[in-house]
This record gives sequence, structure tokens and C-alpha cells, in this order.
Amino acid sequence: MKIINHPLIAHQLTIMRDKNTNSSTFRLCLRCLSFFLAYEVTANLKTKKIKVHTPISMAIGEKNKTPIVLVPILRAGLGMVDGFKEAIPFARIGHIGMYREEKTQQPVQYYAKFPKQIKNGIVIILDPMLATGKTIARTIDLIKKYHPQKIKFCSVVSCREGIEYVSKCHPDVELYTAAIDKKLNKNKYIVPGLGDAGDRIFGTK
Repeated sequence: MKIINHPLIAHQLTIMRDKNTNSSTFRLCLRCLSFFLAYEVTANLKTKKIKVHTPISMAIGEKNKTPIVLVPILRAGLGMVDGFKEAIPFARIGHIGMYREEKTQQPVQYYAKFPKQIKNGIVIILDPMLATGKTIARTIDLIKKYHPQKIKFCSVVSCREGIEYVSKCHPDVELYTAAIDKKLNKNKYIVPGLGDAGDRIFGTK
């Protein structure tokens, strides 16, 4: 797990944690924060050299070598898409719907659709919260069936329990986050966390 430290990320995250922050401000902060996360998550991407002609002369430049597919986990992952898309405008976007069954705390899939570039591409899974890790691990299970070249996962807030679970299930997947919080409470919410990210993004509670 790589923790991405940056003053602007810390600033946006602090506003998001505040229970008095409204949905529109929460969404804006998440979008800005996600842009900075995208910059770090893609730092080790491979490029290929190409020739381009500037208004003055020929130059040698670089272009991304491998297709990138963003996969937000519905609903909350949608809040990170715009920030990542601004940083990676050529990325394709897939979607996967998962929810956590309240009694068993087990993930249940209800939707999945991916672009063809997912095969042999680089997949970046997006979800603001890495709590128990079960939803993330289940998502990775599904995506691996499409044989991507590499899978990365990016969250805003994580906890040790979830990190350890995902790392144990999928040691080959790169994990990124802006913060690692103390623990999970009895309802499996991250403490101190920032509440239910989906509800705060969409103002549903």
C-alpha cells in the first residue's frame, strides 16, 4: 500500500471528513483530490517514443503505451471518475455495481460492464473507501477473468484490516490511498473515516 502524501490532498480530505460539509462541496473536494491521486497512481506507466512536428521543427515525444481502463465501484466510485478522467482523458471507463449485504457484510454484485480494452490493459479500480476489503477483493476476482496486464486500486481512506485482506487475496495488485485510519467500528465503517461516501456524494442521507 502506497500512501500518497501531499498538502493539497490533506486539505481536501480534511474538508471531506467534516460532517458539516455539504454534498456539493464534498463532491468538488473528491474530484480535486482524485486528480492528484491519479497523478501518483500513473507515475510508473510505460510510454513509447514518437515523432511529432512542432510549429518550429521535429521533436521526440512520448505517449502512453498501454490502454487504461477506469473501473469505479458503484455508487461511491463514481465520485472519483471526473478527477481521474481530467488527468487521464484517453482512459476508457467500465462500471461494476457492488453493495454490502448488511447482515452478512458480504459483497453482492448487481452490475458489470467493461470496454474491450480491459483485456491486456491497465485497470484502475476506484472506490473512496477500503474498509473490510471484501468488495474490493471480489471486484478484482471478476476483473482478473478479463486478463488485464495490470490492476491497481485507489481509495481515499483505508484501514489496516482491509489493506491486509486485499493484499492477502491479491498480492499482485498495487494499492494506493490518501490516508490509513485507525480501525473499523461494529458496523464496519472506518473510524474516524468520513461517513458513508455514497450518501455524502449524492446527498441521500
